[in-house]
Amino acid sequence: MSQIPHDMAAEHQTPTIRTAWSAEEGATRARHLFAEHIGGSPDGVWAAPGRVNIIGEHTDYNNGFCLPIALPHRTYVAARRREDDRVTLVSQLDGSVVTWQGAIDDIAPGSVTGWKAYTGGVAWALRQAGYEVGGFEAALVTCVPLGAGLSSSAAVECGVGLALAGLYDLGLADADRTNLVNVARAAENEVAKAPTGGLDQTASLRTTEGHALLLDCDDWSARQVPFNLDGAGLELLVIDTRAPHRLVDGQYEARRRSCEDASRILGVGSLREVADLGAALAALDDDEMARRVRHVVTENDRVTEFVKLLDDGRIRDVGPLMNASHDSLRDDYEVTCPELDAAVDAARTAGALGARMTGGGFGGCAIALVDRDVRNKVATQIADTFRDASFSHPDFYVVTPGPAALRVQ
Repeated sequence: MSQIPHDMAAEHQTPTIRTAWSAEEGATRARHLFAEHIGGSPDGVWAAPGRVNIIGEHTDYNNGFCLPIALPHRTYVAARRREDDRVTLVSQLDGSVVTWQGAIDDIAPGSVTGWKAYTGGVAWALRQAGYEVGGFEAALVTCVPLGAGLSSSAAVECGVGLALAGLYDLGLADADRTNLVNVARAAENEVAKAPTGGLDQTASLRTTEGHALLLDCDDWSARQVPFNLDGAGLELLVIDTRAPHRLVDGQYEARRRSCEDASRILGVGSLREVADLGAALAALDDDEMARRVRHVVTENDRVTEFVKLLDDGRIRDVGPLMNASHDSLRDDYEVTCPELDAAVDAARTAGALGARMTGGGFGGCAIALVDRDVRNKVATQIADTFRDASFSHPDFYVVTPGPAALRVQ
């Protein structure tokens, strides 16, 4: 994976775009890690993607609409079944090799933390859901950026979940995969203690190459929506601001709790049911809570309009909706940060059709929809802006909608 220089002495130097591993490269890396630290050969290699949400942020836990795509960047899991209850996990997720050994009974809420919770927690969640899972050995590698809001944790959970489903013939890798989504989500919510809403796991397991996934988080139904960037001469530029992105520091949970409190006050099961935004805002005495509600309701409307434009073949017209989404997340939901706002403002100034933060916020990534021939101009403008503001140098990715998690070897 090519590296971007972090000490760009030359003014206006065009940043390098990081690329994803091929499936062959990812599988080879996982197999080598397995052989070196566990020994022998795995029974197979599975891969699960990170995701980028095109629009529909903080709507999933409000039973609303989201529109993610799967990234070409993936976590690769080389795994082998054991005949006892022992578990060996080896990861090289951040460049260093880390190993954990124990039994499935040793994995439970509060007993493991960090990457072990996202990995081993899936085995715990499968057992809690009634599936018969025994011991296993797994080696994990990834090219999904960590801590950037691109669902690196869901890629781990879904890769391990799909591997265990295959090793133990659990019947969870069917076309729907809803049960496997629920298992991966339970691992994140209950073992890793990250209160995410299910969007990330669904995107990793249920997307289709070349499409965005219109996800209705009320009944978890989904529709594949063509997202033909290449045909329109467009690219989706992902900007990793490298500002730390964390979901377990209380800010995410505070937003979620505010929405739940507002739903109770308004007498609805979720903010998805708010039909008259004006009346809802008038019924709320708390200005902050009202702004949270306004974001969720208007964001659902933006997702609906975005999909209509895609269905009509008008992908070049979606930019204003992306801009409005970011402005709402900045002003009403208050989940952006200086780096995210700077990236979005610079992208718009340099000619992006639309730009917005993506993911949970409080750091992480922004995305910009750009004409192919202005991508370098946009990236350079963002890099220059970050340098002038003394921010960490951003990383850049050009992404296309990839396939969902699958067995690669």
